[in-house]
Amino acid sequence: MAEILKGKPVADAMKAELTKKVEALKARDIMPKLGIIRVGARPDDLFYEGGAKKTCDVVGMTYEVFEYPEDINQADFEKAVTEVGANDSIHGILMFAPLPKHLDDRKIRALIPVEKDVDCMTLGGAAKVFADDLSGFPPCTPTACMDMLHFYDIPIKGKRCVVLGRSLVVGKPVAMLLLREHGTVTLCHSRTENLNQVCQEADILIAAVGRAKMVKADFVKAGQIVIDVGINEDPDRPGKYCGDVDFAECEPVVGKITPVPAGVGSVTTAVLCKQTIIACEQLNP
Repeated sequence: MAEILKGKPVADAMKAELTKKVEALKARDIMPKLGIIRVGARPDDLFYEGGAKKTCDVVGMTYEVFEYPEDINQADFEKAVTEVGANDSIHGILMFAPLPKHLDDRKIRALIPVEKDVDCMTLGGAAKVFADDLSGFPPCTPTACMDMLHFYDIPIKGKRCVVLGRSLVVGKPVAMLLLREHGTVTLCHSRTENLNQVCQEADILIAAVGRAKMVKADFVKAGQIVIDVGINEDPDRPGKYCGDVDFAECEPVVGKITPVPAGVGSVTTAVLCKQTIIACEQLNP
């Protein structure tokens, strides 16, 4: 039976530390603040927004939601994002994506100041991550993966790390973060030949391909660390969610594994607040 790596203990420890940092900033009359930009009201956006607000409340920082109608035009939205970015009281910006198709996503992302880009929405933010510039902020989900590995004292240096998934949201940045800590990284995807064998060779397997229960028992091995980033509708249980890993098949085989839900996703809003607080500290040296 594998050790289950739950996200709540990680998030709780982070929140305790963040509360101290917020108190230190408040002692200098500085209040860290997150700006949340949302177009429309998609249920998944509202769910994440609710979690972010709750975490902000717990650690003592503030937030402001900037909500816009789904039919907002390009010029008006560009003006709105520019104004949020220029607001000196806001230190970190989260913008929900994808945006409605009539909006130029790339042009709008570029309007977010890099120093406030706490979820790596901009090309400038991504460049910092890929160049190992520590003043940049990786996306929150890859950072949550790393925070979980650190919390559970899982060594990375010299280990064979396989990342399944190549998105800019998780796969590519988490590969960079593992390399930063001297992991030996293989970045693969759904079209990789002999994919199950490649995954099976990993000491640490991070599954972020976005396919429900794709990782089966023949993808893993005894003693392996499995971090499941996926969040998918469970094809076998309507109304429930599952990861990219078939937990029932893989848990009896591996050494440690994150559950879905209650795994990596539980840590992401704490990371969002952490990076906003760091941005606040950098903007107020």
